[in-house]
Amino acid sequence: MRRRLGWVLLMLGLGPSASALEGRVVDASGAPVVGAWVTASRGAPAHSITVFSGADGGFQLRPPAGPGPLDVRVRRIGFRDLHTDGAGLDPLPLRLERESDPAAVAAGLPANRWYALVLDRVGDPVQREELVRQCTYCHQQGTLATRRVRDPEEWHKVLALMGRMGGMVSRDLRERIPELFNTAYAPEQAVPALMAQLPEAAEPPPAEVLRARIDEWELGGRASVQHDITVHPDGRIYSVDMNEDQLYRLDPAAPDGARRSWSIPQGDLPLGGVFATATPLTPSSNAHVGPHSLQVAPDGSIWITLALGNQLARFDPKSEQWTTHALAEGYYPHTLRFDARGRIWYTIAASNHIGMYDPTTGESRELRLPARTLGQEMLLRMMPALLWLGRHVDLRGAAADEGGGMTVPVPYGIDVAPDGGVWFSQLNEHRIGRVDPESFAIEMVETPFPGPRRLRFDSQGRLWIPSFSGSLVARFDPRTREFKTWELPIRPRGSEVPYALHVDRRSDTVWICGTESDSLIRFDPRSERFTVYPLPTRVTYTREIDFDAQGGVWTSNSNAPTWQIEGGVPRIVRLDPGSAAPEPGPVAERGAAR
Repeated sequence: MRRRLGWVLLMLGLGPSASALEGRVVDASGAPVVGAWVTASRGAPAHSITVFSGADGGFQLRPPAGPGPLDVRVRRIGFRDLHTDGAGLDPLPLRLERESDPAAVAAGLPANRWYALVLDRVGDPVQREELVRQCTYCHQQGTLATRRVRDPEEWHKVLALMGRMGGMVSRDLRERIPELFNTAYAPEQAVPALMAQLPEAAEPPPAEVLRARIDEWELGGRASVQHDITVHPDGRIYSVDMNEDQLYRLDPAAPDGARRSWSIPQGDLPLGGVFATATPLTPSSNAHVGPHSLQVAPDGSIWITLALGNQLARFDPKSEQWTTHALAEGYYPHTLRFDARGRIWYTIAASNHIGMYDPTTGESRELRLPARTLGQEMLLRMMPALLWLGRHVDLRGAAADEGGGMTVPVPYGIDVAPDGGVWFSQLNEHRIGRVDPESFAIEMVETPFPGPRRLRFDSQGRLWIPSFSGSLVARFDPRTREFKTWELPIRPRGSEVPYALHVDRRSDTVWICGTESDSLIRFDPRSERFTVYPLPTRVTYTREIDFDAQGGVWTSNSNAPTWQIEGGVPRIVRLDPGSAAPEPGPVAERGAAR
């Protein structure tokens, strides 16, 4: 309770040693700049707080508490970034200069606008869906380094690495990729096309978004991949670093955002774990067990899927002790959820299984899911032999070089319905399914959209599903077996790749990852209305969403490789949809309104 109270006081600006910053953001003529991000950062690792400038360009925020210099950054699409130390902001305005270099303006646009230039060149809808699903698997193309024109030898290396990471494309599409990307991203083609979109891309957010506040805490280092996060009932945030085999904890109630980390037991597993190969994936990888997903158990402990270690791990925050459970069958435990009996249900992505483990009794099950074709089934059953052979021969690189592009079903998201049924998605096969929690019988359901990824139930037992490669959000009613879909509002339409979503069951509001557009998206099912909240850090590939008791929306900035993220370090992100005022005003009034 004390930690929660401290967090509320900080959110209201009543914490220690924090004085308000007030000012206005204007252009060279003195006209207000609406919807600019105003970010105050302090500390190493940094804690940043961002608000938006209002209708008259005004803003007010309390900077992060703690020692050290303060940095204030103002950013708006179409303008040059402005940095100041925060001194003398009141009553002086912050004056932004228009960016006169079209290439610099284009470089500051979200990755989805660039990627749309590639997609526009793919006329075949089947190839377009495949390209989206396989080429945005774990990172954005959000920097100049990822959007440059490459020669054939460089493309060969890129596609080989992509294959080793699991992104397999069909032979025809693989042969087209170099020309598609080189033509679309050539500056003489891309910059004019993007500048034509600038009036739309530079539109300010609606008034309700201007009331938002965004906190970001740097967590980990330049090689870290903060894959998933979860909010503990005590208010602290836990995150797994998949590339460094670490569990992190962030305490947002502490003035300095106290951070701790623990090494996850690796046992005698080699680099790459059970997936160790003759050729390591990347030089920066230090993953032996590869923690992927985590959840808080009913007893307050943290359970984690160790994807590369082929284990489940339990961490006790009180004793700081670890225990592990090895899978008897299957490979790559992925996403996990608890049912009402405290049993863990989890997807096993690489081998097409669903797992169940009961921590109380020790009972465990691994259920093989149906494959769509005989070839897929044979390949999946050969996996133990292929993994053994892969320790001596680079099979993934060879498969990528041959360009066959055979894909297998990937059980991905999973959630437990209010009635106890366990539902999951099969990413590559455009299917969802149900496991009966008593009989363990499996039922498969075809989806009328591609790429179902991380799904969640609302309080009424309706299942919400993001279409990763269809730029949609869908609702499925298990009682009527009816689907309903909504196209995401991110422009250009069809350029978003929603990795995950979560439903705040207090209101049944759906929050969706704007994984390609540096945003979080709110959907109100009652009004069927979307609200897009742009995030201040470029190249924010968001993974999982969770909520705190105060209504905050949490996610992680989890681009892989990490160096593509602006600043080069991953961040844990909290969005408060309504704690900041669009117009400057007395702190007491703002606190009373909240």
